[in-house]
Amino acid sequence: MKAKPTPHITLEQWRCLVAVVDAGGYVQAAEALHKSQSSITYAVQRLEHMLDVKVFSIQGRKATLTPVGRMLYQRAQQLLEDSLNIERAAGKASAGWESEIAVAVEVLFPAWLLLECLDAFGEISPQTRINVYETVLDGGKELLKRGEVDLAILPQIPVGYDGSIIQRGAKIIPVAHPDHPLHQLGRELSLRDLRKHRHVVVRDTSSERNDRTYTVDVEQRWTVTNMATLIGAVSRGYGFAWLMEEKIRHELAAGTLKPLPMRKGRERFVDLYLVFAGGDVAGPGVERLAHIIRDRTQTACARFLSDKEPEQR
Repeated sequence: MKAKPTPHITLEQWRCLVAVVDAGGYVQAAEALHKSQSSITYAVQRLEHMLDVKVFSIQGRKATLTPVGRMLYQRAQQLLEDSLNIERAAGKASAGWESEIAVAVEVLFPAWLLLECLDAFGEISPQTRINVYETVLDGGKELLKRGEVDLAILPQIPVGYDGSIIQRGAKIIPVAHPDHPLHQLGRELSLRDLRKHRHVVVRDTSSERNDRTYTVDVEQRWTVTNMATLIGAVSRGYGFAWLMEEKIRHELAAGTLKPLPMRKGRERFVDLYLVFAGGDVAGPGVERLAHIIRDRTQTACARFLSDKEPEQR
């Protein structure tokens, strides 16, 4: 039987290459990896020699990646990430059922449903500690890339990760307290009407925050750090907001929130996905929790749609 070829480049050499690019130079990479500059330089030069390629080109006094170097850098990033995932999976397998699972959850996902899922998982594995990170926009994706969570519920699947849809077309509607001035106008509303009132939004939890949570340009805005505060503020008449209908079903039923009668843009829709940090090397506990989240979400969505049908007849 013919022997399979083995790699000529070590993980450490790929690690040095990635560090030079990420840190912005050989000196910075040496500091980041706690190595000498000469060892970093030798590792990259040896890599170039063995592959017969040029990773960097000198432009003036600055070294930039060549097209081949850019391709190798991207592949090396994935290789290092895969190796870390394998190590994590091996550690979990040797310990059996995971002792701790970290989950990033987009704040659009109903908190009551998440708690039901965690409780169901707790009945199976009460010893497993669960860390939940409530995220907005790119916050969950950032935690995945930093390897800080095992599982994430996100509005999109980041490039390079495996995931599946768990909630399709979740409805987001504009709402305010029934006594809010917008409801007292007694007519359909336009964006111009909204601009005169306070908009309450939740802050992007990623390090590179942006204003994509802003649905309308207004003079008055409150930005809060969690969804509970947002719902509480709007339920008490302090402003208006766009919220997932399923997430505020209790407030709608109790009459503390009422949909705004928009002329256009009465509702928006978003999909939610379940994304694994380690792809096909997830531990048994993560797999089981993911299964529970899928099943419970599917059941909840079906029940919610069934409850809505009599109102639509």
